[in-house]
Amino acid sequence: MRLHTLHELDRSEGTKHVAFFSICAFTFLTNYAIGGLAPAFYLLSIEFNKTPSETSDLLLWPILVLGVFNFFWVPVANYFGKRPVFVFASLLLCVCYIWGACADSFNSLLWSNIVAAFAGSSTEALGASIVNDLYFLHERGAKMGIYMNFISGGNTIGPLICGFIVTGLSWRWHKWIAVILTGLNFLTVLLFVPETRYYRDENQNVVDARGANSSFEEISAGGEQKATGDSYLEASAEISTQAQIPKKTWAQELSLWSGVPPNTNLVKMFLRPFPMFAYPCVVYSFLGYAVSLVIVVAVNILNSFVLQAPPYSWSPSINGLINIPGLIGNVLGAYAGGWLVDVFCDWRARKNHGVFEPESRLYLLILPLLITGAGCLVFGYGVEQTMHWTSMFFGYGMISVALTAVPTTTMAYVSDCVLPVNSDALMLVNGSKNIVAFGFLYGIIPWVEQAGYVNCFGTQAGVYVAIIGLGMLLLIPFGAKIRHNQAQWRIIL
Repeated sequence: MRLHTLHELDRSEGTKHVAFFSICAFTFLTNYAIGGLAPAFYLLSIEFNKTPSETSDLLLWPILVLGVFNFFWVPVANYFGKRPVFVFASLLLCVCYIWGACADSFNSLLWSNIVAAFAGSSTEALGASIVNDLYFLHERGAKMGIYMNFISGGNTIGPLICGFIVTGLSWRWHKWIAVILTGLNFLTVLLFVPETRYYRDENQNVVDARGANSSFEEISAGGEQKATGDSYLEASAEISTQAQIPKKTWAQELSLWSGVPPNTNLVKMFLRPFPMFAYPCVVYSFLGYAVSLVIVVAVNILNSFVLQAPPYSWSPSINGLINIPGLIGNVLGAYAGGWLVDVFCDWRARKNHGVFEPESRLYLLILPLLITGAGCLVFGYGVEQTMHWTSMFFGYGMISVALTAVPTTTMAYVSDCVLPVNSDALMLVNGSKNIVAFGFLYGIIPWVEQAGYVNCFGTQAGVYVAIIGLGMLLLIPFGAKIRHNQAQWRIIL
């Protein structure tokens, strides 16, 4: 038995799109209400009498939880199914936002965000793996770009909207709006997201050549009729038809139980992914994603303490506008890492006599490497030199390109390299990058206070360029040879 895509990818386009966008909305709403609260950090620090470093815990600890609990949800989903995980987690997310809206202390608000992150972490890796369950190879880059736009969009659209809500109403209304949206999303997940985990026998839907040939020979030897191509095709079609699995009705797909995979156990599911840290593609993807996330979240944490304090003294609503260039950067990054990479890979495959090489995806990482590296310097100098606000806006827009371009490209690359176990590999990518990001970001405020914005963001730019650039130099020329060698490794449990 081996994991394969959903019913041989034969679902109608409408069914696939509704399921896909329901999970994308779930991912968006996780970041919308947690990361979207950033413009209110300055006011929350005053309301609850907390330092900027303590207030940043509202975002930092959820980032850690979003990563760590990938290692819980993915094995559970692989064992019990993705549908029950999505249904339970989307309901829990809605409940947590009700808790946050009613919170009467800082610790209560913090823990509501942490438990919400636990629920939302179910979509970090599983949302990416559902792309491979639902779509064909030539569609996956673009769809991964859309998915990454929804993840990053929560961190840009959320703060943009929250700024106006905080100014006009209060930060609690930001949470109540999230409650309404997550409630609607729970209904779409419950009604329209089927089980996409699908196990099939390796011999299923494959014509039994020996059986077909023996039948063919019996017909010829008997001399009673001439063995023609038509009779052979009829015999093949009959065997193939017998192997087909009937499709489920919509009512059957509402079931939360789809069985468990044969010949395995839950403990093995938990342990199976970790040896894949030996795969260079997995390490490269999680490091690239981690450093991209670090830079973007650092700006999210710091910008309210910069722009709402003198000399800028902006209101939260105006402060939230910094997320407009962030959103533009996310969209452009997803376009470059998704659709543009698909087109480039198609062109490369045509030049390579129709052979697709996963390393073709990595060439265009040169775009976020240059743009985001420069954006870090623009933002750092803009803040430290108290330059015009446009420098910070442009810098943040350039930085935001990486948050979608890098993971869209590298996660699709990982899926191409280890497709049969892509959900486990993507779990390592998503879980590990959040743990690394938490380590960097936990000290971001003391770092800028002691070293200054130029040194802080200059160092981040150097680390980012080194990771992305060195990975390209290693994997583009040698990635195919590495893949062929690692195919012989027996490390997956």
